[in-house]
Amino acid sequence: MIDKKTLIEERVNSGLLGQWYPVAKSVEIKTTVPYGAIVLGRKLVLWRDGAGRIRCIEDFCPHRGAPLSYGEIHEGNIGCRYHGVIVDGEGVVQRVPAMPECALEGRKALESFHATEHSDCVFVYMPSAEQPEPPELVMPKELQSEDWTGFLCTSVWDCNYRYALDNLADPMHGCYLHSESFTLAFGSKQDLMELNRTEDGFRISRVGQVGANFDWTEFEVHPGNMFCYLDIPYPPAAGPGGNMRIVGFVLPVSERRCKVFFWRLRQVSGLARESWRFLYRAQLEQNHWHVLEQDRVMLEGMPDDARKREMLYQHDLGVSRIRQILTRTAKSQIEAETRVAAE
Repeated sequence: MIDKKTLIEERVNSGLLGQWYPVAKSVEIKTTVPYGAIVLGRKLVLWRDGAGRIRCIEDFCPHRGAPLSYGEIHEGNIGCRYHGVIVDGEGVVQRVPAMPECALEGRKALESFHATEHSDCVFVYMPSAEQPEPPELVMPKELQSEDWTGFLCTSVWDCNYRYALDNLADPMHGCYLHSESFTLAFGSKQDLMELNRTEDGFRISRVGQVGANFDWTEFEVHPGNMFCYLDIPYPPAAGPGGNMRIVGFVLPVSERRCKVFFWRLRQVSGLARESWRFLYRAQLEQNHWHVLEQDRVMLEGMPDDARKREMLYQHDLGVSRIRQILTRTAKSQIEAETRVAAE
């Protein structure tokens, strides 16, 4: 029998349940072609029905198990490419074209998932024993304000999602890893870190330096999702709007893969807004991808069991805090599942 501590570690490593996760850009989910995604190791398929609503079910044909994401959309439902079985957005078999009046028709054969979209991104809720129904999807204030504009970028990293979160909770790496970048080449390479609790999470920041580099990160932790944001100081040559604000979410794909979602935002309006959006696409975007690639390469080069050998020090206050949050939530989920199983 697997002990509780091992179950908790496995849950943290594979990804927490009871969470809304970003899975794709809105433009990637279409009424004509299904979209396959892997969320917490589970294969899902998404598409838009005739009304434009996003549907999400298991990526598994109930006939023989072929991926529905290889199939086609038929009048708002999804059809398997292997033998033509048609399933709706609730996971109910609607038709078996090869055999009319087949006993499979009308049966709910697949699990369906709640899906929604916000700020050009599609989110899917992965239910837990504690929260089988989705709570509110809480989004950063910048993504709910017309005063901010920006762009969503995504990237797949071949490392556990925990490495991506640790990286975001570690502002001190900016002046080293990104020391040759357009915006992060400045500031001191020595400092202390300070961790402060906030109403919805925590903020990790450098003590002796503000506004010179990637000097702080704030995490918000809500009942149904978690995200972070940080500022990248921008010189006047980078156009109007002050600092670049980065809003970040991370999707656990599998134990060795994750997908990061970053909104790159600036607070600008009117003509300055359009000017900055043009400047970003024409010149700045390539610089930002270069910085993101530096993170990806570094994290992918770390061994899967790095946490078993690492030696943390004072700068890792944020890393320790995010790990505590994940472990505490996983413990609560495992205990809830144990209670349900015993009933």
